[in-house]
Amino acid sequence: MKKIAFKKYQGTGNDFVIIDNREQIFDKNKSENIQFICNRKFGIGSDGLILIEKGRKNDFQMMFYNPDGTQSFCGNGSRCAVQFAYDLGIYNNIPIF
Repeated sequence: MKKIAFKKYQGTGNDFVIIDNREQIFDKNKSENIQFICNRKFGIGSDGLILIEKGRKNDFQMMFYNPDGTQSFCGNGSRCAVQFAYDLGIYNNIPIF
């Protein structure tokens, strides 16, 4: 299994594993990988997985996955994704939270 760097952020009580996936290093098509990462007993443990990817029209795009591997949207996760993208230097605007 290959090692992938990640960060863990929390927003209003929810915690998220976030991966810089701009180079497509994480295979998001395997839901069992997402489920393992989010598992609190055997994985890292989180309320969801966020992948930061290259944006088509924007500086970046956020892909959010629930612990069961399904894709959806998450407001608290979005806040963390914006901060993570800022920390990576993807954009220079200061987030206002």
